[in-house]
Amino acid sequence: MRRDQRVSARPAAPEESSARSGIPLGSILGVPVTLAWSWFIIAAFVVFAFGPDVARALPGIGYGAYGVALAYAVLLLLSVLVHELAHAWLAKAYGWPGARIVLTLWGGHTQFGSFHATPGRSLAVALAGPAANFIIAGLGLLVQTLLAPGGVAGLLLNILVLANFLVAVFNILPGLPLDGGRLVESLVWRVTGSQERGTIAAGWAGRIIAVGLVVAFIGWPLYRFGTVDFSLGIVGLLVAGFLFVGANASMRDARMRLRLPKLAAGALATPAVGLRADASVADVVERGRGLAAGTEFLLVGAGGQPEAVIDPPSFASVPRELHGTTAAASVARALAPGAVVREDAAGQPLIQYLASLKGSEYAVVDLAGRVTGLLRQETVVRAITGR
Repeated sequence: MRRDQRVSARPAAPEESSARSGIPLGSILGVPVTLAWSWFIIAAFVVFAFGPDVARALPGIGYGAYGVALAYAVLLLLSVLVHELAHAWLAKAYGWPGARIVLTLWGGHTQFGSFHATPGRSLAVALAGPAANFIIAGLGLLVQTLLAPGGVAGLLLNILVLANFLVAVFNILPGLPLDGGRLVESLVWRVTGSQERGTIAAGWAGRIIAVGLVVAFIGWPLYRFGTVDFSLGIVGLLVAGFLFVGANASMRDARMRLRLPKLAAGALATPAVGLRADASVADVVERGRGLAAGTEFLLVGAGGQPEAVIDPPSFASVPRELHGTTAAASVARALAPGAVVREDAAGQPLIQYLASLKGSEYAVVDLAGRVTGLLRQETVVRAITGR
């Protein structure tokens, strides 16, 4: 029940993305929904874990107990869907683009495109999901009070009410990747003016909650009773692991966003100079006299557009006596179309533009269009990730 903001300058086609992630279920009021293949794992777990309980609760039902357990898995799936739709619909009302829901092993998540949020709206979108589960649980209790259904219907209704109540309560715990983590994020965001610092604080809260779950499911029973229920222990570890990994991912993403404004093409680039595209190897040698070691050489076309980068191994393989008659273009590797950025390009716009290009090398130019550097994809990645 988490929300992702994923930005890509070259998104996959919708049908291609859906095919990879699961089964497309169509759109609900304009929000595409995909059922991830991993959901079938939790569905199988629910069927085989709760089937015997249903058989005990409804003597004589036989193998039909597993059908009832499957119905419970489907009802839980629908509850998660309502939860995610609440996120998506409120986000659409705020103008957040590209909402898409994926129902997964861990429930589900809603993805958005690039958008600008405020602390209040981010919190409202996050809490819309748990609110929807509280409403489902409340409506179920009302039906129980008014109709008091028995048998299979009563059992499914009881489970639906309990599951939605627990999902809502669990999701408002104040730590990422849970929806309640947006409360911590929004408070710190409002105080510091930085969403990223709020995300990091909420990530730490999520880590603490994960450790608390391990203590509650394993540490306390061991201390109090000297033993741990195997099934509860496994569930506790899995949920705690999910929370810890999700919190780490949120914090890592926030730290990357904090570094983005500091990234500038000119600062990251290797120094470079430009030569005419019809230059010879001898021209490159002459131009390189007096330049610092490691300076790159780019070939510039007649229109002033950088077209290629001299490849050092190929350049070094040309015999000295052939320097004057060997074209520099023959020992150069071509730049991808559009692989040119201004040296003052920086931050997320720079990253998004580079992500839209096919190549891994980019010519850097000054305001007058003169070549000043060569920027490599691996350098940008290291600067973003801090590795």
